[in-house]
Amino acid sequence: MSFQRKILVTGGAGFIGSHVVRLFVNKYPQYLIFNLDKLTYAGNLENLKDFEKSFNYRFIKGDIVDESFVLKLFEENKFDGVIHLAAESHVDRSIVSPTDFIFTNIVGTVNVLNAAGKIWDNLNLNNKGQVSMESEEQNPISSFRFYHISTDEVYGSLDETGYFTESTPYDPRSPYSASKAAADHLVRAYAHTYNLPVVVTNCSNNYGPYQFPEKLIPLAINNIKNNLPVPVYGKGENTRDWLWVEDHAAAIDLVFHKGRTGATYNIGGFNEWKNLDVIHMLCKIMDEKLGRIKGKSEELITFVKDRPGHDMRYAIDSSLISKELGWKPSLTFEEGLSKTVDWYLANEEWLQHITSGAYQQYYQQQYHQR
Repeated sequence: MSFQRKILVTGGAGFIGSHVVRLFVNKYPQYLIFNLDKLTYAGNLENLKDFEKSFNYRFIKGDIVDESFVLKLFEENKFDGVIHLAAESHVDRSIVSPTDFIFTNIVGTVNVLNAAGKIWDNLNLNNKGQVSMESEEQNPISSFRFYHISTDEVYGSLDETGYFTESTPYDPRSPYSASKAAADHLVRAYAHTYNLPVVVTNCSNNYGPYQFPEKLIPLAINNIKNNLPVPVYGKGENTRDWLWVEDHAAAIDLVFHKGRTGATYNIGGFNEWKNLDVIHMLCKIMDEKLGRIKGKSEELITFVKDRPGHDMRYAIDSSLISKELGWKPSLTFEEGLSKTVDWYLANEEWLQHITSGAYQQYYQQQYHQR
């Protein structure tokens, strides 16, 4: 079967990646979607079960840090689009083991950029001097795109007022955010130096189904369900903007197809909440859905020592993507939290599989939040 485009999604077995792959596989049967994932602790093939046998989907196990493997993969498949999500993403882990983040987030990104650059050079060489009347979807030169997904954490920390915009200076505060900032700069440098057609987005905290339960919301849901302490760093006053993961996937779809080449877009949920308020809301929802006495789950809240360098506030101004591409969140935070709780309660087997073994031995001895 002939496909209109061949798109590579890196990190497609992870939390955000699996939602992006699912959307593209189902929405674009004319595309062949390749999912490259190393399958670390956060990459889970169970996230992909509902579409793993689709005719326009291929899974490839591999590590973007392996330069020769990445180059061979691109040479064999001639991708004309890359959605680069593969990354180490947990701040606490970056504090304990920063070297892993340097290799995956920086070296891995360079490897994918180099491989994409070779494909781009070949496309330009093969089309040199030719005038094409094809549509953008049919013309490999005009349709080629390298899309890099990043985080709002590269901007640093905000005071009580103000928002991150696309022109906010970078000020990363953790090994994780520093590694992502470096990757962002490299992507833009390749665009400037090699004319690689790129687009970059920086998103706020995602939440929803399939998120690994080391992050604040799924950790709290799991602990409340099992009557375990619900850890809250410091006084719980750290503030984050929360983005429903399916809304993020929809934004990625828009940016990939319609975003301006070379542009940066910030993607946020217009949902700014203090961590403690998020936990209180979750406790209320869980009490209702589990049939518990009102306020019972709040007894599990446990304040713990704050992590080193914990940024106080993130808040994103998403007006540019809204103005240019018409994107906006589809759910309120309360609606999204309720749907998230419903999913985790209905998928206990998934949660048990992902929280067994090494996770039980290691993570229940420590408190982890983003």
